[in-house]
Amino acid sequence: MELQTSGRPIEVLMEKVLSMNIVSSDYFKELYKIKTYHEVIDEIYNQVDHVEPWMTGNCRGPSTAFCLLYKLFTMKLTVNQMHGLLKHPDSPYIRAIGFLYLRYAADPKTLWTWYEPYIQDDEEFSPGSNGKMTTMGVYVRDVILGQVYLLNHGPISFI
Repeated sequence: MELQTSGRPIEVLMEKVLSMNIVSSDYFKELYKIKTYHEVIDEIYNQVDHVEPWMTGNCRGPSTAFCLLYKLFTMKLTVNQMHGLLKHPDSPYIRAIGFLYLRYAADPKTLWTWYEPYIQDDEEFSPGSNGKMTTMGVYVRDVILGQVYLLNHGPISFI
């Protein structure tokens, strides 16, 4: 069963500048060869080390995490695939991208049902590139309650 979404077109799920930078990035274009959900999961596992919207350092391109998040938007995830992301045992970044997917794409009426089981989640990870640790539960609360997604490189609105 396909995940219930907000019904908004993919190109308006994120802020326009970020979305445009993602689809025009060389990395995102390389992701065209990835065809399956499991291949995206493997790519997240192997390539993502933070879930900020922008690359760290002098580059101002979109991050690997957000390119892969956008790739997932193009795949129209099922309920079972979403559970697979949120419960994935191998990487907190796989899980964090799942929570971001829901925040951007899911029907807002369904968010609490998805997030509530994870509010007390004590898995520790560093969502930003600065190495500052938090728990998945705190991250989930920040994602569901925030109007903007704010990490080291400034705010990105949840439209």
